[in-house]
Amino acid sequence: MSNQTMTATAKTRAEFDQELAAMSLRGQWVYDAMLERLIGGPNPSGVPHLWRWKDVKEKLTEMLTLMPESLTARRNFSFINPAPEVGGTTQTMIIGMQVVKPGEVAWAHRHPISALRFVIDGDEKLYTVVDGEPLIMESNDLVLTPTWAWHDHHNESDKLGLWLDVLDVPLVKALGQMAYEPLGESTQPLKRPDEHLGARANPIRPHWEPPTRKIVPYRYAWKDVERQLKSFADVDGSPHDGLIFEYANPATGGPTLPTLRCCVQKLRAGFSGRRQRKTSSAVFYVVEGEGSTLVGDTELKWGPRDVFSIPTWAWYEHRNRSSGSRAVLFSVNDAPVLEAFGLYREESQR
Repeated sequence: MSNQTMTATAKTRAEFDQELAAMSLRGQWVYDAMLERLIGGPNPSGVPHLWRWKDVKEKLTEMLTLMPESLTARRNFSFINPAPEVGGTTQTMIIGMQVVKPGEVAWAHRHPISALRFVIDGDEKLYTVVDGEPLIMESNDLVLTPTWAWHDHHNESDKLGLWLDVLDVPLVKALGQMAYEPLGESTQPLKRPDEHLGARANPIRPHWEPPTRKIVPYRYAWKDVERQLKSFADVDGSPHDGLIFEYANPATGGPTLPTLRCCVQKLRAGFSGRRQRKTSSAVFYVVEGEGSTLVGDTELKWGPRDVFSIPTWAWYEHRNRSSGSRAVLFSVNDAPVLEAFGLYREESQR
């Protein structure tokens, strides 16, 4: 480059930045202040927050009055983080509660969003159909709806069906992959039991077929989870999380869904966990018990059916306030996304 080319009319940095912007260019120096704020980061995305069941229950009751018929919509509301920049429960997940009246069907549709349901009030006659496979939804069961799977919900019981919805909406939106497709009918055709893909992911599977590696419709029955909790009753578990189990995907052995990892943990009476922080964000639902989670300087005191969120890279610790009863927490985090890109890390106090 000649000296003549390098000679430029004297101008301010701001003027130069404006000229670059007009050419759809940007100098890296404009990020210097942001980079300084990220030293020791990442900065937490969102704030810790607790949604109390007594307040949520009141709004669920109002929703039933205001929406006597769900029609093609879902009778559902989402838990939105108070931090305005988040837009969801966390930066990658939206958590909600959905209620279906006796005799109702929530119409069939599909989308690239991955979803799962943790049942709050269930019944053997409450079920969701995922790609033609009916999955029973009894209390505390977990049901998977993989990406692009048709799904409709049926309540053939005589009581309300209520569950926690967890979806990776903010992540899918950020990637520019949002889409929606209604089936055009309220329900989808059911497959014969011998056609169910979920049966191929069972530990006892057809030996004449190759093992499936596809993410499939699946139900984790709470009775099986409770059996594991009792089997390991005398094990110390983690000093940070107590007795904690992961819902492994039956087809792959990996996370529950490619973007979401589910866990259940038991905190013994009087448990006081050590502090930890992770680059993933997490949402917790209190299955039973009372306790508190200290997130940074914010103490979240929780009880049965409360929901609370923990943002990225925030120090937190769980405590069971009871001297005689266990506490059980169900949680979902976005660690699988970060692990796929080599971005996941954690720190803990020993």
